[in-house]
Amino acid sequence: MTMTIAPPVTRNSAFLKRTNLYLIGMMGAGKTTIGRKLAHRLGYRFLDTDLLIEQTANRSINELFATEGEAAFRTLETQVLAEVSTYTNLVVATGGGIVTQPMNWSYLQHGVVIWLDVPIAILVSRLSNDSSRPLLKEANKAVDLTAKLQNLMAQRAHHYAQADLHIPFEGRSISKTCDHIITTLQQNIRPDPKLTAPQITISHPTSLISPSLANLRATNRVPACSWRGLWART
Repeated sequence: MTMTIAPPVTRNSAFLKRTNLYLIGMMGAGKTTIGRKLAHRLGYRFLDTDLLIEQTANRSINELFATEGEAAFRTLETQVLAEVSTYTNLVVATGGGIVTQPMNWSYLQHGVVIWLDVPIAILVSRLSNDSSRPLLKEANKAVDLTAKLQNLMAQRAHHYAQADLHIPFEGRSISKTCDHIITTLQQNIRPDPKLTAPQITISHPTSLISPSLANLRATNRVPACSWRGLWART
């Protein structure tokens, strides 16, 4: 697969050294909405892995789950993520279950992983009338939806906790949430004297803390091997 999207607007994202930002979290956490705004603020491109999967398969995610099953969907999700991770200057919204596959972490850790942590009650209010989520198809009532989301969260929480930055929901607007993410990134990024310029590292996480699949410009592509040197956990 190759990808293409218009060049980013130049903004003050130099401190990121072109490193990708991967947004993880439960369905309904706002990864796509916040991701678009964050990318605009940073002058980055925005990608949504679920949308890329649909474009690659030429089918909706609901159709993929219905005809191929979740296992096939997860395989395609990993393939899409592997391709995305070879590019730079991206904010990437990921599917809620992407963290459950160990192989995916080898790609997510090419960049900075940001967990948008939203309480179950808020997720229920956001998803109660959403029929587009295949994993919620059987949860028709609020009580069923709450139980389903609680179960999914119980399965995924320890995976989400591996993120570089943890951004809990505190009732902020989308714009204020982006401000908070950028400020937290700036506070936790520092030059790494053990790495060659212009590489950087991120300090220990704190508690505060539609493009087509046709092509991305070759100038924004990076080797698929040594990205974790840019963002080493300390």
